[in-house]
This record gives sequence, structure tokens and C-alpha cells, in this order.
Amino acid sequence: MELKNKKWPEEVFFKVRKEVLASWPTGNSPALNFDLAIPFLKQIPEHKNFASLLTKFDTSSITAVQPRAGVATLNEHIALMQYLEAAGTDFLPTTIDSYTRHNRYFEAENGIKESINLGRSLLNGFPAVNYGVEGCIEVYEAVNVPLQARHGTPDGRLLAEIIHAAGWTSNEGGGISYNIPYAKSVSLEETIKNWQYVDRLVGFYEEQGIRINREPFGPLTGTLVPPGISNAVAIIEALLAAEQGVKSITVGYGQGGNINQDIAALHALRELTKEYLNQHGYLDVEVTTVFHQWMGGFPEDEAEALGLISYASVVAALGKATKMITKSPLESVGIPTKEANAIGIKASKYVVNLLKDQKFTENDIYLEEFHQIKKEVNSILDHVFILGRGDLAIGVVEAFRNGIIDVPFAPSKYNVGKLLPARDNEGNIRILEFGNVGFNEEIKAFHKNKIKERAKSEGRNADFQLTISDVYAVGNGKLVGRSEKKRESEE
Repeated sequence: MELKNKKWPEEVFFKVRKEVLASWPTGNSPALNFDLAIPFLKQIPEHKNFASLLTKFDTSSITAVQPRAGVATLNEHIALMQYLEAAGTDFLPTTIDSYTRHNRYFEAENGIKESINLGRSLLNGFPAVNYGVEGCIEVYEAVNVPLQARHGTPDGRLLAEIIHAAGWTSNEGGGISYNIPYAKSVSLEETIKNWQYVDRLVGFYEEQGIRINREPFGPLTGTLVPPGISNAVAIIEALLAAEQGVKSITVGYGQGGNINQDIAALHALRELTKEYLNQHGYLDVEVTTVFHQWMGGFPEDEAEALGLISYASVVAALGKATKMITKSPLESVGIPTKEANAIGIKASKYVVNLLKDQKFTENDIYLEEFHQIKKEVNSILDHVFILGRGDLAIGVVEAFRNGIIDVPFAPSKYNVGKLLPARDNEGNIRILEFGNVGFNEEIKAFHKNKIKERAKSEGRNADFQLTISDVYAVGNGKLVGRSEKKRESEE
């Protein structure tokens, strides 16, 4: 099937669907029959529907919180979800295990058996495909808040079929954001088609009067990603989803570290997503935002980690993000315990509740960032549409092939990887080396000047060493990776 940004006709969708359901490791599940799934989904109460609850939070002044979590065995996963619900989470995740993310269901099944035998999870998430619709319904029925699958899957078609038929009313990911940061050798043509299927499935349910939320993964690699790049990708994935009939879209952004830049990025993301959706005729799409707490290296000290979590919560609350993805004080150690996850939830909720009645006051620095980010996003998307001759899906593939969109530190061979970021003197994420990214000379000059200011103030060269220093800085308690000479002068 040729790649195009065109809504799949129903006959094409159902033809591909037969192939998808045939990939089930134990044969087709009768619960994946739409005649069963549609009536079940229609009776889901509003408080357990992800899109409905997002809308309520979006019209309030409070940012909702949601952690990441998932374990191998069904009973333990249910217990984990109930524990996090009791801790106060507003939305529940289910992090999917790595075997399932790569469609390796037999290895996932072995992981379940070994986890049961040893009495602890040997998988880094919940193998939803192996438990099927029936098992996922057990999870749904055991809790009283909405459920979302969070994973990182280049081909999440069967997973989407199962979770949505089980009442999980949100799914994270997209053809770019669940490929470029996660996979090495999977083509964008392939993953965009896979996620067109996922979005067409959601669009089909929408046609039956069932609203399901979709959430592109905003942080990408989560390491010094310039907001102009991440926002452009989020908007592209929102447009691709809307074409397939999705009506509830949550666009995301990962914390960069500078408060002005982060809030400007959040505001620009919401505004531009709505603008582009409207420009392309998607007038009835609900747009919400999600802010991801720090995705880079965490401090090892638990108190310092909690400080970083609280700092992120301030930004999300003042930026009026609809939802925030939380971390735990054990983030540097590995997969957090349920108790550590609960601490992250409670600390985050405490901060956002304190700030619910406070507003961020716009200032000149904020406005400069806000308009700069919008310029960068518009510049990239202009290039994408030109390359695709008006077709967004084709344009995306060409943009990555030519380095017009370039995600720093991504493993994919379909990402050129020539863009190099670094921070400026105030800790904003800038671009040190541009490669072929789709920016004009005015935008490039802005970044170059900001980098030069920092290098001059530290008495060092504007080179790769800036980037290396910045990658490790937050884990060491600093936002900007200053040179030794600069730190000594500050002390």
C-alpha cells in the first residue's frame, strides 16, 4: 500500500485488520469482534474515559498527574494499579514490556512464566498482548480511573486492538515518536503506516460514538531536544492522527530545564497544534497537552531527585499543562518500586495543587522564546509540505531523509543525526551544529549568537564539549554544564 496522508477507506482498514488479528500468537480472540467491543466501550462511565477526564482537567486550573508503571504478572499488575490509584494518580498508565514492544510474544510468555516462578517481575512492563482482551478487561474493572498504554512500539497495531477492546481509552505513540527514538532499522514508511492503522482504529470507534484519546510521545530522545524540533514532530503526528478520524489528541513536551523556555514551548505547542489542525480542516479535534518531567539523567540522591520532580511540577502547573507524567526519586536506580512511584505522584500533586490559582506572568524573555519556537516549527513544517508536495506523510519521510528534521541522539539509521544541541548562558536548549535542519539563516543566527555568548562567558570554545557537559549537568545538580574555570569564578 502506497504511503499517503489520506484517511484509509473502510474496506482497506478491514483488509489490513484481518492480517493484524492473524498475528495473534494464540489465534484470534473472540473479544476482538467489534460486535462485542463496541457495546462494551459505549457503557464505559465518563470518569473512566480518558478523553472525558482530560477535558475536565483542561477546563480547570489543575494539572493532572500520571506515572509510568507496569509489571509482568496480571495479579501483581492489578495490585500495582490499585496502589497507584490509592496514591492519588488521576490517570493510570500501563507500561508495556520490551518483548511486546518488538512483537516478540513468545519471549514475553516465557517472561510471565519465569516471573510467576520467581515471585518477581522479570519483564520491564505488562505484556498486554499475551493476556489478551480478557486479561486487560480484568485490569480495567479493577480500577476507577482511566487507563492508557505507554510503550515505544514501532508496530503497535495488535496491542492497540487489544487494549481498546478492553476499555483502555488512551494509547501513547506515533509513527515518528515511537520509531526514531526507539528503533534502529525500522523505516518511517513502515511505522507511519502502522500508526495510521492505530489511528484509523480509533477513528472507527469514533464513528461508532466512542471517544478514545491518542497521545504522541513528545520528549523523543529526551536529551537536549530543541523545542522547535519536538513541537514540530508532535504537531505532525497530531495531523496524521486527525486525518484518520482521531478527535482527542494530547500533544506532549519534555522538560528542557529553563522555566521560560519550557512554558513558552508548552504554550506554543498548544497554540500551533490548534492552528494547524484548523488550517487543514480538522475543526472538531480536542487538543490537550502533557508535560513530561525530566527525561535525562537523574541525581542518585533521593532528596535531590525529589527536588527535580518538584521543580518540574512547578513548570507544568504554571504552564497549565493538562497532564504531567511523573518520575520517582529512584529514577537513577532503575525501574521504581510502587512506593517510590507513589512518592513521585504525591509530591507532584502537592505542588500543582499549591499553584492551581497562580498564573505565569509573561515577560520579554518568555515572549522571545515563544515567538522563536513558533518560527522554528513553522519553518520545519513549511519544508515538510514542500518536500511532500502537499502530502504530509510523504513529506515527513523526505524531511528525515534529508535531515530537515533531525532528532539529537536518536538511534534510528533513518535519522541523519548531524544536529548537535547545547545550552546557552541561561540554560535554554539551543543548536550548536545544524546539519541540514530546516531553518533559515535568521533562525540559525539566533542560535549561534546564544551559544557564542555562553562560550565567551566561560572562556571556552563553542564545540562538542559544551554538549557533553550539558548532557551530564542535571544529574550533577546543575542545569548548565559550566567549565571548571567558570564554576570556580562563581564560587
